[in-house]
Amino acid sequence: MPLIFIAGGVRSGKSQFAEQMAARYCQAQRFIYLASGVALDQEMQQRILRHQADRQAQPIHWHTVEAPSAIADALAECKAGDIVLWDCVTTWLANIFYEGFDDGTPCFAQPGCLDNKLAQVKQAIEALLAQDIVLLVVSNELFDEPPYASHEVELYRQTLGQCHQWFVATAQEAYEIHYGIVKRWK
Repeated sequence: MPLIFIAGGVRSGKSQFAEQMAARYCQAQRFIYLASGVALDQEMQQRILRHQADRQAQPIHWHTVEAPSAIADALAECKAGDIVLWDCVTTWLANIFYEGFDDGTPCFAQPGCLDNKLAQVKQAIEALLAQDIVLLVVSNELFDEPPYASHEVELYRQTLGQCHQWFVATAQEAYEIHYGIVKRWK
């Protein structure tokens, strides 16, 4: 089944576009919303509440799964006939990037940690796509800015760029949204 990748600027309409695309599959058994956001501050709390209200106002019923880091596990629970929307890769990557920070060594500083987590997600997605499941993946586009002086920030952006390349190569459809304008790349 198809993987549909949707990227774009912050608050560009990516989530709404993905939800509208998902609604086209009215024969779905379940509509699964994999939410990676964590309400660490008031702005993120407001954003999460807005996304929840948007989903509740739709004519379809979304089953929301909070998956700030365990996306591979959440994907493994999906069943044939599901429509799955993962929102979003950038927040998930930030979550796993700093996993272990409280113990003194975040994942990005542990040899092989990021590579292992990325490999798990890719494997879970490939297994999912072999089933009768549609997967829509949302991510933020962060590459219009010049390189950062911070090695940590640049590592994050490079890793995200590699993820985006993999998603687009794997996807049957790829879209970019800016200012509410949708461009189909693939």
